Amino acid sequence: MIITPLELKDYSAFEAVKERADTLLKLDILEAEANIQKRVEKPLAEYVPLPAEIRLAVLKVAQYFALINSDESISKGYKSEKIGDYSYTMGDGSSLALPDVTALLEDYAKVAESKTGFFMRMRAL
Repeated sequence: MIITPLELKDYSAFEAVKERADTLLKLDILEAEANIQKRVEKPLAEYVPLPAEIRLAVLKVAQYFALINSDESISKGYKSEKIGDYSYTMGDGSSLALPDVTALLEDYAKVAESKTGFFMRMRAL
C-alpha cells in the first residue's frame, strides 16, 4: 500500500473515516489504488518517491471509498431513513460523488485515444 490507514485518518476531516477500523481502511485504500492505477501510465510502486499529486489523489479517492463503504444509506442511495424514533432526509445535492482527480494525475496519465486516432501529450523531463 502506498498510503497507510493512519495517513488517511490524518488527512480526513470526517469522523466516519477517523473511526473506521484499520482493516477496513486498508480495503478502502486498496480500492482507491486500483482506481488510480487505471489512470496512470506505470505501476504505482514504480513512482519512487511517490509524487505528492498521486499521493493526494489516492487520499481523496480512499476517503471517498471509506465514506461510501461505511454508510449503508449512501451506498444504497437512500434519500431518507428511519431508525426507531430518529429519522432524516438528505437533499438531492448531498450524495457523494467520486472526487475528480484528473488535474492531479494529468502529468502521469496514460496516453489517451482520440476520435481521430492516437495522440500523445509531451511533458518536460
